[in-house]
Amino acid sequence: MYDMPIKNTSALAANSSRLRAVSSQLRAVIFDAGETLLAPHPSHYELFARVLDERGYNIGTEVVEKTFADMAPSFVAVMDRIAVKAWSTSREASMDFWGRIYGEALERLEVPDPNGEIFEALYERYTRYDSYRLFSECIPTLMAIREAGLVVGLISNFEEWLEGMLIEMEIAHLFDFMIISGKEGIEKPDPAIFRLALERSGIAAETAVYVGDHPRLDFEASRAVGMEAVLIDRKGNHPGFEGDRIETLDQLLGLLNLAYLQEP
Repeated sequence: MYDMPIKNTSALAANSSRLRAVSSQLRAVIFDAGETLLAPHPSHYELFARVLDERGYNIGTEVVEKTFADMAPSFVAVMDRIAVKAWSTSREASMDFWGRIYGEALERLEVPDPNGEIFEALYERYTRYDSYRLFSECIPTLMAIREAGLVVGLISNFEEWLEGMLIEMEIAHLFDFMIISGKEGIEKPDPAIFRLALERSGIAAETAVYVGDHPRLDFEASRAVGMEAVLIDRKGNHPGFEGDRIETLDQLLGLLNLAYLQEP
């Protein structure tokens, strides 16, 4: 039910792409998960607003979105501001991290939560499989890369339940390996998590490309261990980014000289 036709995006492949020069030795494509392959559905902000509405606080999605934007431009920026070094390596670390973020958001929204009941409801909602959806081009793109004979992998800062969700979404079998921070106890941008993936896959760094949505945690961190990298910028937050950048996963095929695998 997640498989949808892939779009023709041959016009996006940039002639200056670094990947064109290394495509002949490419052996593996490794992906981030959140905001790369999947995302909260209908959106992070709407889920938050729904939980509040269920408890009598009719605040609205736009107000919730503005509140989070006022806190910081991204959750990673919030993580840096509150000096959290690891948030996805265990359930306890995750609850501490999201407790701080959601607690600040609730305070700004003037929603009292003295017993933590609303936070627990928010955390439960965001850890349900049905609160996430794959992006429509995800499965066709992964299948096309596998058809080209390349290794497909995953490195994600996510709790260990990500693997179960990917199985439920009928996508886990498309990965030759999965490195999930909640299972391994290390998370990006630690070079160790990238090296672990390379070790388990038997792939040399210079023959792998990593695709993720964050310039520092994904692009810079993977390049630091010798991998090539592509930034996926679905919302156009990084228009001046200096490096390979795509807006949807299917555009990756053009960068990898695999556009011939796209459906017309």
